[in-house]
Amino acid sequence: MREALEAAGLSELFTSVEMPLVAVLADMELRGVRVDTPTLARLSQTYAARLAGLEDEITQLAGHPFLISSPVQVRQVLFDELGLPVIKRTKTGPSTDAEVLEELADRHPLPRKLLEHRQFSKLKSTYVDSLPQLVDPSTSRIHASFNQTVTATGRLSSSNPNLQNIPVRTREGREIRAAFLPCESGWRFVAADYSQIELRVLAHLSGDAAMRSAFEAGDDIHTRTAMAVFSEPADAITAEMRRAAKAVNFGILYGQSGFGLAKALSITQLEASAFIETYFRTFAGAASFIDTVLDDCRRDGGVTTLLGRRRTIEGVRPREARRKASGGFALTLPERTAINTVVQGSAADLIKLAMLAVNRELTSRHHAGRMVLQIHDELVLECPGDEVAEIRSLVERAMLSAMQLSVPLEVSVHDGENWDACDKGGGS
Repeated sequence: MREALEAAGLSELFTSVEMPLVAVLADMELRGVRVDTPTLARLSQTYAARLAGLEDEITQLAGHPFLISSPVQVRQVLFDELGLPVIKRTKTGPSTDAEVLEELADRHPLPRKLLEHRQFSKLKSTYVDSLPQLVDPSTSRIHASFNQTVTATGRLSSSNPNLQNIPVRTREGREIRAAFLPCESGWRFVAADYSQIELRVLAHLSGDAAMRSAFEAGDDIHTRTAMAVFSEPADAITAEMRRAAKAVNFGILYGQSGFGLAKALSITQLEASAFIETYFRTFAGAASFIDTVLDDCRRDGGVTTLLGRRRTIEGVRPREARRKASGGFALTLPERTAINTVVQGSAADLIKLAMLAVNRELTSRHHAGRMVLQIHDELVLECPGDEVAEIRSLVERAMLSAMQLSVPLEVSVHDGENWDACDKGGGS
């Protein structure tokens, strides 16, 4: 395999990043993380009561009881009995997925209640009831697995349990996070995450002058985008305008179409397409970057990240086929995958380097504190209370210097008595 790695140009990535990371992840897995099972037990009772209440409300709205977990019975109630419009179909009939229920929620209260029931049911079964069963009786901690070879972009994933899908911005997600505790009394969590890392990586890779200028000046990138899209000065940008600009910024990373953006923002396709076209006129470097990545992918049969991680991708079309007459893009799944892999994969490269740097600092300085969780661009450590100030400084320094980009990196660091208390602030 060594010769194959060298021939593919992957030796450095393998020997300098992935193999050293094995030991770091093994240490995190062995150390585990403590969860407060009495808190989860209380949440289980609360969620059970909430689900029972929702079932009563759903029965009243439908006019009769039915099996809420049965797509066939849900279809019958929504489309046959209530006469709601069919939004999309699957092989087995009209779809009742979350996207459909969201769209139907404006027409009748039942779809919203079904969504809420699904949310509580999933959180209860996946986390509230399952996490206590995963606690190792000999350590009283959960020992999740962190996987290096599951995602195609190079991102780490976790399993048994998957801790990366606990909602961050909902009250219920925060309640579950509050059940994660440092290993003993007097210790605290320190959580650090990169601010807008994928957009910063995009600015670095694309060399876009306007994007780089915003980050170098310390401006809010979403406000700067809103100024361009709406042709308004900074003091005229409302929260709603910033939200729309944020959707455009992140939509660009995933090759979002005018149709997709229109649905996300509840605006017309014409307005959404105009947003995207204005974006690419303002951030012309981003448009050029997309073209270059896709041209290279078409030629080479794949894409690479900043550290040379390679992903084979086929099906990229010639430039003229993926460009709209208006100047925007109409990307297929392989094309969106190529762009996302380069940006998200490079951000994954960075967080891995940061983990190695943080681990080196902790080890060389003989700190008692250690990393316990990694959630995409966030690292969570536990440490004695008297080490918090030093650990916060150490982690921020290591993360900021992990990789040199052409735009400044920004790291938000917070500490707290549980995971939820480590509020990340405005880093999104």
